[in-house]
Amino acid sequence: MPKTLVVVESPAKAKTIEKYLGSDFTVRASYGHIRDLPKSDLGVDVDHAFKVTYAVPEDSKKRVSELKKAMKGSQDVVLATDYDREGEAIAFHVATLLGVDPAQAKRVTFTEITRDAILEAFLHPREIDLKLFDAQEARRVLDRLVGYKISPLLWRRVRPGLSAGRVQSVAVRLIVEREREIRAFNPVEYWSVDVRLTPEGDDQPFIARLAVVPEGKLAASPDKKGLVLGTETDAAAHVERLRRAAYRVTNVERKERKRSPAPPFTTSTLQQEAARKLGFGARKTMTIAQRLYEGIALAGGDSVGLITYMRTDSVNLAETALREIEGVIVTEFGSDYSVAQPRHYKTRSRNAQEAHEAIRPTSALRNPARVASALDRDQLRLYTLIWQRTVATQMAEARFNQVGVDIEAASADAVYGLRATGQTMVFDGFIRVYTEGRDDGPDEDAENRLPDLTPEQILRMLEVLPEQHFTQPPPRFTEASLVKTLEELGIGRPSTYASIISTIQDRGYVRLEDKRFFPEDVGEVVTDKLVEHFADIVDVNFTARMEGELDEIAEGNARRTNVLKDFWVPFKEDLDRAEEKFERYVEEIDEDCPRCIEEGRKPPGRLQIRLGRYGRFIGCSRFAEEDGGCKYIRNLNGEERPEPEMLDEICPECGQHNLQRRVGRYGPFVGCSGYPECKYIKKDPAKELGIVCPQCREGQIVEKHTRFGMFYGCDRYPDCDFSTSNPPVKDHPCPECGSLLIERPKSVRCWNCGAELDKDFHVTKSGDAEAEAAARAAKSLARAARASAKKNAAKRTSAKKGTTAKKRAPAKKRAAKPKTLPAPTPDDAKAAEG
Repeated sequence: MPKTLVVVESPAKAKTIEKYLGSDFTVRASYGHIRDLPKSDLGVDVDHAFKVTYAVPEDSKKRVSELKKAMKGSQDVVLATDYDREGEAIAFHVATLLGVDPAQAKRVTFTEITRDAILEAFLHPREIDLKLFDAQEARRVLDRLVGYKISPLLWRRVRPGLSAGRVQSVAVRLIVEREREIRAFNPVEYWSVDVRLTPEGDDQPFIARLAVVPEGKLAASPDKKGLVLGTETDAAAHVERLRRAAYRVTNVERKERKRSPAPPFTTSTLQQEAARKLGFGARKTMTIAQRLYEGIALAGGDSVGLITYMRTDSVNLAETALREIEGVIVTEFGSDYSVAQPRHYKTRSRNAQEAHEAIRPTSALRNPARVASALDRDQLRLYTLIWQRTVATQMAEARFNQVGVDIEAASADAVYGLRATGQTMVFDGFIRVYTEGRDDGPDEDAENRLPDLTPEQILRMLEVLPEQHFTQPPPRFTEASLVKTLEELGIGRPSTYASIISTIQDRGYVRLEDKRFFPEDVGEVVTDKLVEHFADIVDVNFTARMEGELDEIAEGNARRTNVLKDFWVPFKEDLDRAEEKFERYVEEIDEDCPRCIEEGRKPPGRLQIRLGRYGRFIGCSRFAEEDGGCKYIRNLNGEERPEPEMLDEICPECGQHNLQRRVGRYGPFVGCSGYPECKYIKKDPAKELGIVCPQCREGQIVEKHTRFGMFYGCDRYPDCDFSTSNPPVKDHPCPECGSLLIERPKSVRCWNCGAELDKDFHVTKSGDAEAEAAARAAKSLARAARASAKKNAAKRTSAKKGTTAKKRAPAKKRAAKPKTLPAPTPDDAKAAEG
């Protein structure tokens, strides 16, 4: 009996949905985009209404054949790709390749993969939304035009292998400009004065800050309105008077402050919180979320999607979900924690991209404890984050009692004003389940108790505490703050944040160090060149306006062709000018080359700042072989780079060449002089720390260095796979289990039981050795699975290459072609697009 063919993107999603639909349906996966712009050609006819030529990528041809074969034995086809513009585009291309008119094709959408949601969606099929397809195609064309046209210029004039992207270039510019703000920042000194006081006749000390001096009101910092104590001398005169002053309370203000929970997760806020609280990168967050959405096999063997669709701008929650959440709150926390009416949040995005619900659990009844056995450690951590945030949105407000106390300090010749503030939590409300993370700044909910004070009460001074401060530069971007900034500026869309962050790192424009973004030299150079020649492309407001125009296409308020034409005409003019005026990056220095003078070249070369593989350096203008071949190089800090030093040691790997000492991107190293034919690098002996490995109890922990940074591991590797990126604490075992403590930025943690300690080694949270052991075992299994998958993928790639080589025509039969330097292709810039 003929069945209905259902096409989705991923095999995991297909497997889950097929169980729900039953035997009358066959569900197949397209494995993502099944058709795209060609690799070897622009694929866009800019002279004829921006007509697009599509091609099926080599690795998708097998999928197309499988879908066509499945189509032959089916009576109907339903396209159930994701509920966004990309999903609409995939549905359009699948329909076209299967010979189905896209305007007549059946399209089904849903925001959660549960039995009820799937069956309900299939009762109400619709047509492909061609406006959404046009908006997605317009985005793809814009990205192709920018990447394909600008990247070759960067190849020729800056450095081979570079690329430009319509959105990635703006992200790099944000990071570059922030770094330059930090470099240009001049810290300003200022002083604060605190006074420790206690009620007369009692011992309840508290801190009050000097707020008013005889000359006027003090500013909290130099950038605020008011007087500033700019030096120690400025503060000293007031400190002496305060030590002799008499203190009394002049006013006490009491009020209640309420705090409401944050909205449920959108794609952006999920990525931000996962970065802050779990340390996940945007790509890792989306990969795990995709798996939770597509389906997890729970106890009993049923596969079910645990969260709703994870690419969304919306903060709306379905009414059925609200009712279920209310029941969970009353059952688990009590009626005091529930709200009288469901709390609704308003979406800030003008056009929340077609997915009409926030990210939430498909059922709040599945609390993290119920699904823990079916999830690996990272999946459970992300699911817990989503469950807690969602439930917290419908919980009662947290309530705090705030107290503000004004204090007068009177000396013989002056009167001062001080201010003390306190806060205590009256009712924790939603905070019992979840609080939103912060990138920088103080914790507004921190408790600070004051004694019970009354007006005119006499206080006794214990000590005066002057403190020096300096203004701070703006913080560097984290993954969380970069995503937040991109969203606030209207740059990119939920589906693009992860790829933007990955691309700018993969291309070497920026690096992530201590969870903060730093621009590389090449990122700064490329940004400056793009600002000079393509100002619009890297302009924040222009990029945001283009996003708005794509939204207009999706809403049917603008025509695709008009939007593309309005972009292309001025962009083409910029391209033509750049072809003439885009010069290779060189900064001249008013200095003669010392090596040219030493070796007698006349006239000597001039020193220049140029860009190399490892960043900017200073070299001689007469470096070309036909112009003297001067090899003088030094770093920007003035240190000369030594010539490679040949060593009296044969390479142990190739046995043909001597080893030599060279300087590379990560500093000096010893490698084979036969590079690049032989890529042997001699490893330095690991530095022992004198700490026994807590895992095997046999090996020693050593300090290891890789291109990705330093870490600590067991010297018995691979027999023992212990490793940690944080430094181990020597001679200070865990007070709970006696195992190794690991130092973290703001705390200390036990490797074995997970106990948390403060920097003074006081336990702040007890550990659980069994839970930690289970988590380590799960992590080890996940690593082994990834290694196995990587090994199998490499084998398949190798086998595929061998098969392809057999199919090739003999070299003699092919026409000989002149050997030239390959020109940059659109494929080299493709990673930058979008």
